[in-house]
Amino acid sequence: MNPSVVFSQLISTFGINCTIFFVTLVVALPLGLIVAFGTMSRFKPLAYLLKTVIWIIRGTPLMLQIIFIYYGPGLLHWGQPWNAMGTNGRVVATCVAFAINYACYFSEIFRGGIQSVPRGQYEAGQVLGMTKSQIFFKVTLLQVIKRVIPPMGNEFMTLIKDTALANIIATKEIVMMSKEFINMGLIWPLFSTALFFLAFCGILTLLFGWLEKKLDYFRA
Repeated sequence: MNPSVVFSQLISTFGINCTIFFVTLVVALPLGLIVAFGTMSRFKPLAYLLKTVIWIIRGTPLMLQIIFIYYGPGLLHWGQPWNAMGTNGRVVATCVAFAINYACYFSEIFRGGIQSVPRGQYEAGQVLGMTKSQIFFKVTLLQVIKRVIPPMGNEFMTLIKDTALANIIATKEIVMMSKEFINMGLIWPLFSTALFFLAFCGILTLLFGWLEKKLDYFRA
């Protein structure tokens, strides 16, 4: 097979991985922040419910969650909503599973970041007459971002690699594509696939390194 054709197909299918990555971030980051506030809520039933959900999601494999999200509705006789979306149904189901999973992980990172800001700064804001929202956005938020950047960087890199799990429901992403080429007797697409992920993680490493330097004026 022509190497240029193989390479173009690898690039095309890696676009699926990138789509899952970015959609997951767009949904999971704000959702994770909301869940973090929920787990710190003084309304205990809500806090306990969300902590239980986080425990279940973090305690079970992401692969099983993808399978459950995709096949679960049909097996429970709720219909099969993903089939109605045509070829995009598998990608959408994967994004839903990833968003739920990573929102739970992000929520714990956000919670740790928020609780690590000294209580005295919050009290100082109250003394100055600031509202709770002003204290959060003007005093707490940037310090939280500074504290969560390193663990978030790890999660982002894990996320792009985890997108390969989408092939468990036959989503044609780059790893599945490279396996098809292996079945044709070609080994080099497998190494090319590794380079795609390495390059993406390299870009993320540079980005988070730059962000850490930009926020370096916030010192604990």
